[in-house]
Amino acid sequence: MFAKPITIFYSLVFYVFAQLFWWATLLIELEPTRRGMVMGEGFVFISLMSFGIFRLHKAINAEKKISNQQKNFLLSVTHELKSPLASIKLYLQTIHKRELDKEQQKNFISKSLLDIDRLNDLVENMLLATKIENNSYSFPKEEINFSDLVYQIVSRLQIHVCSKEAIVTEIEPDTYIVADKFAMASVITNLIENAVKYSPDCMPVHIDVFQKSNGKVCFRVADMGIGIADEEKPKIFNKFYRVGNEDIRKTKGTGLGLFIVKQVLDHHQAQIKVKNNQPKGTIFEVQFN
Repeated sequence: MFAKPITIFYSLVFYVFAQLFWWATLLIELEPTRRGMVMGEGFVFISLMSFGIFRLHKAINAEKKISNQQKNFLLSVTHELKSPLASIKLYLQTIHKRELDKEQQKNFISKSLLDIDRLNDLVENMLLATKIENNSYSFPKEEINFSDLVYQIVSRLQIHVCSKEAIVTEIEPDTYIVADKFAMASVITNLIENAVKYSPDCMPVHIDVFQKSNGKVCFRVADMGIGIADEEKPKIFNKFYRVGNEDIRKTKGTGLGLFIVKQVLDHHQAQIKVKNNQPKGTIFEVQFN
């Protein structure tokens, strides 16, 4: 997409510079007394043109990067949609074609509902990200029991994670914040799912909710996963950005989760910090004012 236009552009740049030097040389040969003026004006022209080329080169690279991220996003969304849909179809076909006992049917239906929850989370993420970018989401706020909200989401996600309890909680009861409940549920879900995604199978993820002595409510998600390099930390909240190399990536995701988290928290005047866990992994800590 970008290779041919870039090649043509730099060919034209080379041609312009070659012509400039050629005409400057001819002018100096014809009028040696104007050598200083020609060289001075040529230097100014070359400096301005080089600056313009440099800025244009950066813009082209940025556009190329965004295009690649969007392509990876579409591929990721396609995979994220296709996988649970195929699973749901298989469960329903099995129920339809085979004589299953009530317990087996109940098990297959439960698994189908889990996949539907997964699809629902993906669709809600995409809709919320679009509304935030278009400034069409108003963030209606009310006083909510944050502890209850975290507990409800953890209970739902727990059965997605492992055959044993892999999300370990320490939730102080009845902590209240003024927030948009729907958007805040997306923040909690994305941070927990992100921690689980980048952790080894069945490795515990620790969720803490507590109120500081100054009255501020804190929400902390700590994992023992692969961690985030210091140079990556400022970038992880950018739209479509995902840590690591896209060509060898094994973890699923769209690159929207942490973008939504940061945007929602900014609209709530809340701060989020990314820290290194010990001995490994990452801690996301949110503090509400």
